[in-house]
Amino acid sequence: MKKLLVVACIAGMNAPAFCASDVKKLDARINDAQTVIQEIMATPDKAIPDSITRKAVCVGVIPGVKKGALIIGGEYGQGVVTCRTAHGWSGPVFIRLAGGSFGLQAGGQATDLVLVAVNDKGFQALLNDKFKIGADASAAAGPVGRNAQASTDVMLKAELLTWSRAQGLFAGVDLNGDSISQNTDDTTKLYGGEHGFEQILKGSVPAPPASKPFLQTVSKYFRSTH
Repeated sequence: MKKLLVVACIAGMNAPAFCASDVKKLDARINDAQTVIQEIMATPDKAIPDSITRKAVCVGVIPGVKKGALIIGGEYGQGVVTCRTAHGWSGPVFIRLAGGSFGLQAGGQATDLVLVAVNDKGFQALLNDKFKIGADASAAAGPVGRNAQASTDVMLKAELLTWSRAQGLFAGVDLNGDSISQNTDDTTKLYGGEHGFEQILKGSVPAPPASKPFLQTVSKYFRSTH
């Protein structure tokens, strides 16, 4: 049924109320991701370090992850990813994250997650339909504070740096063992047609207007050194 409704939205056929409602939910998810970035970066001494924001290749935000939301004994979250291109940050794509390692640190409360790919290997991992953090893409808990420096060892070996925010506390988090998969259905709804993740994240597809505030926020805080 879900796939039929997606087709109806794209083709402009039936279920207009469903289509409008569904797109609003997607817009809300993007807006929530924007809010997470704004609130985290608003306090520089407790934010993602400048040394990392300048090198960021891709930025992913998964707002409001809840323990046991859809997977018994684990966590499940929906988020968005954008990647740096020669012309700015790409249109966003939707991802899902599933696992069981981070809920305990949040005491069962809703948790915001931020993932930053710091090199091309991290970017390539995000182009996979599904990958496991730590196995298919090496990851490490990110440092916190504007002037904090990630260790040379971490920067050489990690492809993804990860953080969590729960109950106002923002800190690096270990997501090894969790999996990230592409949410192609929601991405198709957002763009009104099918586009590959690589095509979008390399900047070949114009970003939907509703995503512009999110992309402007990412651009503000994740500036390139070049």
